[in-house]
Amino acid sequence: MEIFNDHKKLFGAALLLFVGLSLFVAIMPALRNQKNNTPLPGSEALSGDALAGKHVFISEGCVACHSQQVRNVDMDKTWGSRPGIAADYANNTRMNWWMNTATLMGTERTGPDLTDIGNRLPSADWHLLHLFNPRIVVDQSIMPAYPWLFEWKNTPEAGDKVITLPDGTVHKKGRNLVARKEALQLVAYLQSLKQTPLPDGTTPPEFLYRNDSAQDQIPTSNSEQLLKVDGARLYAANCQACHQANGEGLPGAFPPLKASPIVVNDNPEILIEILMKGYNGRDEYGEMPAVGTNNSLTAEEVAAIINHERTSWGNNARVISLEEVKKILEQIETQKPAL
Repeated sequence: MEIFNDHKKLFGAALLLFVGLSLFVAIMPALRNQKNNTPLPGSEALSGDALAGKHVFISEGCVACHSQQVRNVDMDKTWGSRPGIAADYANNTRMNWWMNTATLMGTERTGPDLTDIGNRLPSADWHLLHLFNPRIVVDQSIMPAYPWLFEWKNTPEAGDKVITLPDGTVHKKGRNLVARKEALQLVAYLQSLKQTPLPDGTTPPEFLYRNDSAQDQIPTSNSEQLLKVDGARLYAANCQACHQANGEGLPGAFPPLKASPIVVNDNPEILIEILMKGYNGRDEYGEMPAVGTNNSLTAEEVAAIINHERTSWGNNARVISLEEVKKILEQIETQKPAL
């Protein structure tokens, strides 16, 4: 063919083929996806601090071990309440004019998936302590520490975020550990990673390969509902990071639930209110976020969590009925906090 004897025609045809394939295989599908997958109602774009924290997340190498995706398999319920969908990433835009990395998919799961970390672990105090030394809050963690994101000060300045270190942690005598701007920005980014609830009436996708065991079947009575919901699993997902698996917390940082007078009190109202609204009344401990509200815990889940706490680690308080939990939740909805 003549085209093979004329380099101008040959390379011209190759160029046209390349441009045409790029247009139909890459550019047009991308534009169509961008049009069809708009942000979910209620989702928010990254704030200035969160966007700066995304840069820190990349520069510190966090992206190498932590993915931000939810595979559609049952085991990933640990990391998100539902499988991820394209709309979860619709607010992601280019970092700047020359740098894309809009969606940080990661390379492997050496560390947990972070798609919904803002809901799973909303406490800024926990994240800062974890960044300073992961072994303080998770004994078996292989994550490196990031002490350069913090500094020691004799006297904190106005606006400084002082980190509450647990008893027994190595302190620099007479000095306070303060988070640098980069640490606060990184935490702001982590707190922004949340799965937005789907619009009312939208059926969420189901995790594949579900384990439809007997305990997962729909219950027929309130007592069965309490048995159905796994309180230990819910505690591990929502509370254990701060209060620890043994319920003893971290002295000087996060309060214990073991033998806590609030936990074992015959009247569970204060316990449930703290779970739903959070608490910041004790200077020696970090602020507790409104875990129940942030994670949209149902009455069944609240009952399962508090009954797990009230009957574990030597606690021997009475089991709270689902009806009592629902009544207290209704009161919390209509009344001002009692704390």
